[in-house]
Amino acid sequence: MVSNNPFVLLRRELHKIPELGFREFKTQQFLLDYLYSLPQDNLEIKPWKTGIFVKIKGRNSSRLIGYRADIDGLPITEETGLPFKSEHNEQMHACGHDFHMSIALGLITKFIEERVNDDLLFIFQPAEEGPGGAEPMLKSEIMKEWKPDMILALHIAPEYPVGTIALREGLLFANTSELFIDLKGKGGHAAYPHNTNDMVVAACTLVSQLQSIISRNVDPLDSAVVTVGKITGGTVQNIIAEKARLEGTIRTLSPESMKKVKSRIQALVKGIEVGYECEASIDYGSMYHQVYNEETLTREFMDFARTNTDINVVECREAMTGEDFGYMLEEIPGFMFWLGVDSEYGLHHARLNPNENAIETAIELIAAYLKYKG
Repeated sequence: MVSNNPFVLLRRELHKIPELGFREFKTQQFLLDYLYSLPQDNLEIKPWKTGIFVKIKGRNSSRLIGYRADIDGLPITEETGLPFKSEHNEQMHACGHDFHMSIALGLITKFIEERVNDDLLFIFQPAEEGPGGAEPMLKSEIMKEWKPDMILALHIAPEYPVGTIALREGLLFANTSELFIDLKGKGGHAAYPHNTNDMVVAACTLVSQLQSIISRNVDPLDSAVVTVGKITGGTVQNIIAEKARLEGTIRTLSPESMKKVKSRIQALVKGIEVGYECEASIDYGSMYHQVYNEETLTREFMDFARTNTDINVVECREAMTGEDFGYMLEEIPGFMFWLGVDSEYGLHHARLNPNENAIETAIELIAAYLKYKG
């Protein structure tokens, strides 16, 4: 576990202090402390909420190239046993954002010393895991002033080995939406069910009905997923539940399918209201736009990596994962790619342990590409 790589060491320090969306106060301060320790001659730093914009002035700029790194953690209790494991109770960098930040810091450090012609903008974005930081950051006054001409980002991929990247032209990540459904009926004594409206029964019925949407309402040649990951209801074993709550996600490969799925959810919930004589409400929470890689830039990057580096480039399939970087790609041409980190455990797992060699791999690849572009 001993490492002399400064950006691996920065990653470990960041790994200790994961914070949830728009609460990344320690993380932001850690990043600012490092950034202000660098030469400031061609560096401009602008905090935004709990995120940061960092601009490096080029030698003879004709455009602005953007790079985005997300910074928040997840509400997961870490089980890795690492000596630098999370110091924050029930919070963990279980999606690799500590990697994303350390890679961005490595690139900033390199390009302060080795300036390219074009200006570079590094975006440390909060709240990717929720409630969503990309869309409000995109609408900020700073982004209006510093809107990139193109933008790129990466996401760690536990299933690929170090030295491999994976991406594709067009759709990479799905449209996603959170889903919260609250049911309210009439509680009462377990011995007198006829005097109540049992919301545990209603919730169980609704979960089964929701699964019919994919099998009977979505085109079989399209893809969608409705997942209910959490159900809460009732208080004790001998009281019929007055309230129940379903929490889940919706994922589709097209905006049209997202609209169709939500329409069917609303119809089924109305049916539950009538059938179980209860009240129901739906909250879609955070919704993330699909990640769509601009074809020309993506193909150029893939060709560059194959020709000029030792990186193994894989053309992958689209994934049902969600990423709010899609909002940025909706307005700014660019792409996202998977970075192989070779972990036995996957994203959002309490034992995720990415191979830290991937940090230097990513820094070298992206630096070479930005020198080529800029």
